[in-house]
Amino acid sequence: MKSISKLIPFLILAILLTSCKEKTDQEENNTEVVAGAEKPNILFIMADDHAFQAISAYGSEISKLAPTPNIDRIAKNGAIFNHTYCTNSICGPSRAVILTGKHSHINGFRQNGERFDGDQPTLPKKLQTLGYQTALVGKWHLYGYPQGFDYWNIIDDQGHYYNPDFVKMGDSIQIEGYATDIITEDAISWLENKKVDNKPFFMMLHHKAPHRNWMPPLRYLTVYDSIKFPLPDSYFDKHESQVAAQQQLQTIYDDMYEGHDLKLSKKFASTELSNNPWTNDFDRMNAEQRRIWDEAYLPKNNAFWEANLHGKALDEWKGQRYLHDYLATVKAVDDGVGKVLDYLEENGLSDNTIVVYTSDQGFYLGEKGFFDKRFMYEESFRMPFLIQYPKAIKPGTVVDALTQNLDFAQTFLDYAGGNDLTEGMQGKSIKPLLEGTVEDDDFRDAIYYHYYDYPAFHMVKKHYGVKTKRYKLMHFYDDIDTWEFYDLEEDPNELHNAINDEDYEEVIAKLHARLKELQKEYGVTEKEFEQASEKKIDNNFKNFDRMRGTPIE
Repeated sequence: MKSISKLIPFLILAILLTSCKEKTDQEENNTEVVAGAEKPNILFIMADDHAFQAISAYGSEISKLAPTPNIDRIAKNGAIFNHTYCTNSICGPSRAVILTGKHSHINGFRQNGERFDGDQPTLPKKLQTLGYQTALVGKWHLYGYPQGFDYWNIIDDQGHYYNPDFVKMGDSIQIEGYATDIITEDAISWLENKKVDNKPFFMMLHHKAPHRNWMPPLRYLTVYDSIKFPLPDSYFDKHESQVAAQQQLQTIYDDMYEGHDLKLSKKFASTELSNNPWTNDFDRMNAEQRRIWDEAYLPKNNAFWEANLHGKALDEWKGQRYLHDYLATVKAVDDGVGKVLDYLEENGLSDNTIVVYTSDQGFYLGEKGFFDKRFMYEESFRMPFLIQYPKAIKPGTVVDALTQNLDFAQTFLDYAGGNDLTEGMQGKSIKPLLEGTVEDDDFRDAIYYHYYDYPAFHMVKKHYGVKTKRYKLMHFYDDIDTWEFYDLEEDPNELHNAINDEDYEEVIAKLHARLKELQKEYGVTEKEFEQASEKKIDNNFKNFDRMRGTPIE
């Protein structure tokens, strides 16, 4: 008994030590869970070709007539950026920049048709190392399968609006319905069923809309028919002293396909489309979808033929039809954004989720007579960017700093605690702007742009340039050699090339110097200016007339 009594204190001590260790281990595990929960979820919503002018939070006259209340919720709940720009205004290259935080010549994807090197470091891969569950739903358009995502379901190539083909984790499937709605539903389904609790998520929700050919959902086929949208003052601009603008092929009234783009019938009382080359977008519809479509478009196409329009009146009609269809596809995207925001709020995810709404670049809504993008002019160069994060961003914040899609990856890594993973990236985190620790004018004084995709559809020349808040200098090169300069305070619509204006000689000289500095900073070499002869013109471009609409007799 004495020997046992002597052991009792040691037994009690051992029990206490074991209990303490178990408690410590439990606290450490709990700390890991809490730390994981503290990392914000990130929902990155990106539409394809969504002009900032078509978001009512930006206050354009067009958007007042076709508001986007759900996208506007993000600006109301968080911040709106007034000067966010892309580095290369075309779909695939912009997406590559966002994934890598590197300019096109560094990430290797300069123009559509190239193949993205998915083996390189990317944002989703880096977030995975930080404990994030990652997902991609919607448009990919970088060729090859996505890497760095635990779940992905992407539209096949450019995709179709109706009954589109998807590639889901390697398996090809056709899904009945409308692309915008399908993408929204799949995103919410993943959040409901596949997301791991107590683990932060990063989702890229990429809409096809409002990309060409702007096919609205059945519910919105006539939603704006009674509205006459204001066409831009520059709709009939002649592009004086702008050689590249004179030679483009993206003018609404000259270059749109009357059937494929404008949904116009061949003749009165017909549902057969006029000029509709190289796509089967309308053939994707099932019989019931096509019946509803024809019932909506037949009366307004008949009204067109009865009006017997010519000249300026015909050109203006084309602009109106374009805006009606484009903005109807945007309305569907806004519906989808609303559903996702509602889901986050209803499931207690909103406070700890960064939500971004943006586009892969800007887009023309008739400015200079154009549709599409590609140019360094403001409408295609400038992107919408809205962000909310209730824990850290004050509602109603307005940011006027010069920012770019080059900054997105570093921003998300900054919020996720991954600043040590940004080596090699070329952007800057915008978190200090949102926290108010850096003033807008101190963030960045100039940005660099470079577009490579020539010759290609719309025949926009290769060009590069520099922009400050007030001034812009750009060089169109390859088969031409012209410079353009704009004072955006005096000429916000960029209608008058002032490159030879003696009053701006000193400003232009400073911009040339800043341009060279930026090219050196971003590692731009002479290789970036090699002649276009290295890119052969494929069969789509051998006969440039095929790229234009058919004149209506």
